Amino acid sequence: MTLENVSSNKMFGGWLKQYRHHSDTLNCHMRFAIYLPPQAASQKVPVLYWLSGLTCTDENVMQKSGIQRVAAELGIAIVAPDTSPRGENVADDESAAYDFGLGAGFYLNATQAPFNTHYQMYDYVVKELPTLIEQHFPVSNMRSISGHSMGGHGAISIGLKNPEKYQSISAFSPICNPINCPWGQKAFNGYLGSDQTTWAEYDSSELMKNSTVKLPMLVDQGTEDNFLTEQLKPETLVDAAKTQQSPLTLRMQEGYDHSYFFISSFIEDHLRFHAKYLLK
Repeated sequence: MTLENVSSNKMFGGWLKQYRHHSDTLNCHMRFAIYLPPQAASQKVPVLYWLSGLTCTDENVMQKSGIQRVAAELGIAIVAPDTSPRGENVADDESAAYDFGLGAGFYLNATQAPFNTHYQMYDYVVKELPTLIEQHFPVSNMRSISGHSMGGHGAISIGLKNPEKYQSISAFSPICNPINCPWGQKAFNGYLGSDQTTWAEYDSSELMKNSTVKLPMLVDQGTEDNFLTEQLKPETLVDAAKTQQSPLTLRMQEGYDHSYFFISSFIEDHLRFHAKYLLK
């Protein structure tokens, strides 16, 4: 598969690069960002996959979080895909709403036309992208996964469904129970149809209720997040984890909101958390 290098910038002794490629899974061209720490010049390094939230692209975490400094110290690569398929032929919400369609792929495999032609983000993140990364870059098959908001939903649900592929999971402000919040209900109805029995396959809290997975998990949530009560519902995930005796740590961070100011404040903690499992 051909990779087109879009940009390249040296950071903390390593390299932040953007690439464009054709995705067979999504049936369109896609862009992703990768940070290769300085250690990657002489050895294969583990990878933390970062999934971003609504309206975001691969650029948000790389430009706003400060993630590269600690990644360079620890020797961990960071890979950030886009949040949805893109292109003139890719279906979008008719009203161009921010919470459905372009920029809002929800990390699932759509079954409803016209979205099922392109919106196969689950398979892209779990299968196609890691295969591509491991073929073209000096990385090992040691992976962990993290994300923010819609991407936190993606990271937790993907990690729970694929425990053999990841060493650890973390999230900032994740949508924990999408079948019971407006964002999730809109997206799932549009992508998966009205049969709600299919929705639970992508709901982190529902997956946790039936999970025997013991992957270590760290979740940070700001107490002043405007979406906390209506959209995010972390208590549902905590309750499910307690029932299953799953190793989940939820930290309610006093005064923080939903933004990258919040993420940048605690991203170092998340990298050091993942390092315990990626570098063992």
